[in-house]
Amino acid sequence: MTFIRIDTQQAYEKIKEQIITLELAPGAQLSAQALAESLDMGLTPVEEALKLLAHDELVEITPRHGIYVAAVSVADLEQLSEMRVPLEALCARLAAQRATPDDIVVLEALRQEQASVSSDDSHRLFQIDHKFHQAIARAAHNKYLSRTLDHYFGLSQRLWYLALPRLGFLPTAVADHLALVDAIETGDADAAERVMRSHVQNFYDKVRGILSEEMD
Repeated sequence: MTFIRIDTQQAYEKIKEQIITLELAPGAQLSAQALAESLDMGLTPVEEALKLLAHDELVEITPRHGIYVAAVSVADLEQLSEMRVPLEALCARLAAQRATPDDIVVLEALRQEQASVSSDDSHRLFQIDHKFHQAIARAAHNKYLSRTLDHYFGLSQRLWYLALPRLGFLPTAVADHLALVDAIETGDADAAERVMRSHVQNFYDKVRGILSEEMD
């Protein structure tokens, strides 16, 4: 297993967050030195973090033109949905079959946290949605599936942030989460798979509609 220095991991997480939230816009040119200064970190961990982000397809490193934030398109959304929809559905099925009492406690806590957030707070609901999907992935108890889903989720997030100002449908996802927790708690694998598949597919469909209008 490859060892990643703590400062490199910190730089990676900070830059990734800026890319995902569009603080660093798609196509923007990056300077390792400027990033190091803005993050108040050393140059070496930032350079190593950029290489990791390039591996994750969030950054492009070219010999002749430098370093750029990877571009995004509706075509990317299509390909990501083809991967995430069936994998998330499988994850929910496994979670219903394998979730431990501790897993259920976490899901219930997230459900309660989500219920306490204003329906107008799209950013907060979006963050909780990410935590919710991560918790279900952990409840599936398949580390390879969990890692794969987290990778695709990260790639999807930038596209979702592009559409976020118009994501007025986010509160309706709360009902899906309630149904998912109920299915996982009762061990109803068929229901968990069905609800998750519909939940993720509907999300992609609506984001696709928004982005298609904005990118035309």
